[in-house]
Amino acid sequence: MAAPRTIAFVSPRYPEGATVGGAETLLRRLAERLAARGAEVAFLATCARDHFTWANEWPADTRRINHVEVRRFPVDTNRDHALFLARQAAICRGETLSPAAQEEWLRHSVQSAALIEWLQTEGRRFERIVAGPYLFGLVNSVARGFADRTLLVPCLHDEPFARQPMIAEMMRAVRGCLFNSEPERALAGRLYGAEVARRGAVVGLGLDPFEADPHAFAARHHLSAPYVFYCGRREAGKGTPLLTDYLAVFRERTGRDVRLVCAGSGPLDLQPFVHDVGFLSEAEKHEAMAGAVAFIHPSTMESLGIVLLESFLAGTPALVHAGGEVLRWQCERSGGGLWFRHYPDFETELQWLLDHPELRAALGRQAQAYVRREYAWETVERRLIHALEAL
Repeated sequence: MAAPRTIAFVSPRYPEGATVGGAETLLRRLAERLAARGAEVAFLATCARDHFTWANEWPADTRRINHVEVRRFPVDTNRDHALFLARQAAICRGETLSPAAQEEWLRHSVQSAALIEWLQTEGRRFERIVAGPYLFGLVNSVARGFADRTLLVPCLHDEPFARQPMIAEMMRAVRGCLFNSEPERALAGRLYGAEVARRGAVVGLGLDPFEADPHAFAARHHLSAPYVFYCGRREAGKGTPLLTDYLAVFRERTGRDVRLVCAGSGPLDLQPFVHDVGFLSEAEKHEAMAGAVAFIHPSTMESLGIVLLESFLAGTPALVHAGGEVLRWQCERSGGGLWFRHYPDFETELQWLLDHPELRAALGRQAQAYVRREYAWETVERRLIHALEAL
């Protein structure tokens, strides 16, 4: 069976400029790789830049970027934001919404009637539609409307949203799923049944190797003390308040001057030992990773861990939350990181990393070799092409 030659990718946002997001970045890179192999690829997204307001900031237009036809459509402006937040809050409290309330939750999430209409009239030329992540109303509308052609990239987490019946219906209805890791596929099997896991394939994301000077970032930012590094959204769901709390206690209990460098966006507890560097270029981000004692990823809701894998490529070991099944799995498989259940683990492990530079370097070498083996683009492309053929 040959791989599909015409493929549409759908996501609420197309990652460009300050628009960031692991799921969107993953979809864009997969689309670009397929286009480079000669497939006809379109990427359909909304005009939104900000995932909080969903305001239409980009023009509704069509451009060709890296051989991909990028089409943006306006977000529907008739959404009832207050009703959406009320339904979302009920889900977060552990409630299972009625079918009507679930419909309201998804309808007043980000939606684009213009995008759906374009797919209905012009989308017949696409053999497959690759859509994700699962949580957004637009993705749900695409999956329900074109289930026989849709491969979902769910970026699934074990969270209350994933347990709503309409999400389960969507996962069971689509042609198949492209998962980011084996723990994510196992979670889908537990939540939605073995058939969903069987009709799925683990693909992930390819990463290009790079070289980074481990001394450059500290010199540029006048950091003389050792530092740990975090990169990504700063919010409770990612565990950043826990990280700043733990490091404050660590410094007080041990008397060791260890700094925390944070890149990305979102609110941050700016204590004197926290250095907020905002958005970094790719080169400077890699330098920050290479110079860190450890990359600390306290999130418990990841389906792949792109920044974790980038830190591995920089030769830097990781310290992750044991409750993050995927991140712990990456550390176990690679031999490139440690995981903490609570503060005593965190203190013991960070001290060990500080006190054993040769062993820390050995962890980093193992981590780097793992990513170069498992997440080289040629390896990921083989998995992707096989999934497109088999599903």
